[in-house]
Amino acid sequence: MLDFSVTFIITIINITILFFILRAVLFKPVTKFMAERAQRIQDSIDQANIDKIKAKELAAQYEEKLKEAEIEAHKILESARENAAVQSQRIINEGRTEAKHIIEAAGRQIEAEKQAAMVKFNLEAAALIVAASAKLASRDFSGVDDKRYAKLLLEELSGKRK
Repeated sequence: MLDFSVTFIITIINITILFFILRAVLFKPVTKFMAERAQRIQDSIDQANIDKIKAKELAAQYEEKLKEAEIEAHKILESARENAAVQSQRIINEGRTEAKHIIEAAGRQIEAEKQAAMVKFNLEAAALIVAASAKLASRDFSGVDDKRYAKLLLEELSGKRK
């Protein structure tokens, strides 16, 4: 039995020495490696969370800038519409004014031509009256002849007879 107890004690001593050797050579480096790996993973997770938060902030900023750009674009379009309306109204008013001046000038020209035509008509009518009076003055009138000559005079004045 003594053999069993010495062998048992040597085995226990061997196991204890092996435990301390394995602990120094294997368990500490593996534990250290696992702890470093866990720390790197945790750092990566933390950095990912920080990046996610930054990305959300940037997205919010971009959305705000996009809204501001849309508002600015709307203001620019509205301003352009107002300017176009003002310009079109100005052009219409200028066109109306110019048309009014043209119509007034045409009216003055028509009136001048009308006056010239009336002067010419009066001159021609006076010449016809003088010519008709000269013909009548050269003839002797009797009762029947009066009506006939008056009829001839009216025909010559109206241009039916030459």
